[in-house]
Amino acid sequence: MEPCYLALHARGELGERADRARSLLAGCTLCPRRCGVDRLAGERGVCLVGPEAEIASAGPHFGEESPLVGRCGSGTIFFSSCNLRCVFCQNYDISQEMRGQTVSAESLGRVMLGLQEQGCHNINFVTPSHQVPAILAGLVEAVDMGLRVPLVYNTSGYDSVETLQLLDGVFDIYMPDLKTLSHEAAERYCRAKDYPEVVKAALKEMHRQVGDLELDEDGIALRGILLRHLVMPGGVATTREALRFVHDEISPDTYVNIMAQYHPEGEAPRFEEIDRPISTREYQEALTMAAEVGMHRLDERRPRFFIRWI
Repeated sequence: MEPCYLALHARGELGERADRARSLLAGCTLCPRRCGVDRLAGERGVCLVGPEAEIASAGPHFGEESPLVGRCGSGTIFFSSCNLRCVFCQNYDISQEMRGQTVSAESLGRVMLGLQEQGCHNINFVTPSHQVPAILAGLVEAVDMGLRVPLVYNTSGYDSVETLQLLDGVFDIYMPDLKTLSHEAAERYCRAKDYPEVVKAALKEMHRQVGDLELDEDGIALRGILLRHLVMPGGVATTREALRFVHDEISPDTYVNIMAQYHPEGEAPRFEEIDRPISTREYQEALTMAAEVGMHRLDERRPRFFIRWI
């Protein structure tokens, strides 16, 4: 199965998508923040990023889910900044302290190609929502240089449906977070009260485009959604409600990674209720909830625990 973006490029549409995405930066409506700033003219919105790609690191990654990693790793590109402002972010130095460097479209394309040449099974764009135009421009360059592996859109889930529609036929694999369906928690910990509505609409659009996760004979992801849900202290993540939504309104066959590695990073120590790892009981309860609502495709690797054994 060839990556879907190759057909789009062959029809001359990939470059058109890149141009359309870049035009959204003039009064930026790229993400649900809809800041309205002219990023092309140097203005900055919530994400504090201009028109070009800003990346913090890139390389083969073996800590992702097994369908992405395989034997040779997932070719991850970590983008600087984020359109969410999660106080507990595990990559706080990248997402909110802006560690990274600006690169041209050609340079970004060469990074993609270099990861393919190292044998990576896919190119995994981490925190891409606010840098979609730069990604598309880099992808045009990379395809011309010989890129042929699937692309992964590794996102917080705080994505505009309109922007996702620009990506229809570009990404084979979507890997969104589903952080919480609580408006109070979303506002307090992610600075985005509308996150529940936004992520629901985004997940529906992603599933419309690519469907449930498909694997090859070696268990490597080819196409579809791989969903992440991070268990948090005290039920902040609304796990049962979140997984019920996925089962009933996305698909009971959704591949889900219920993640145990929450640890109070960034600003989390300022919030007493989330200033601790989760307990083994909380994680086991999350797995039980998944079974009770009918989710049956769970990532089978042993979780990486920052956990209290009580």
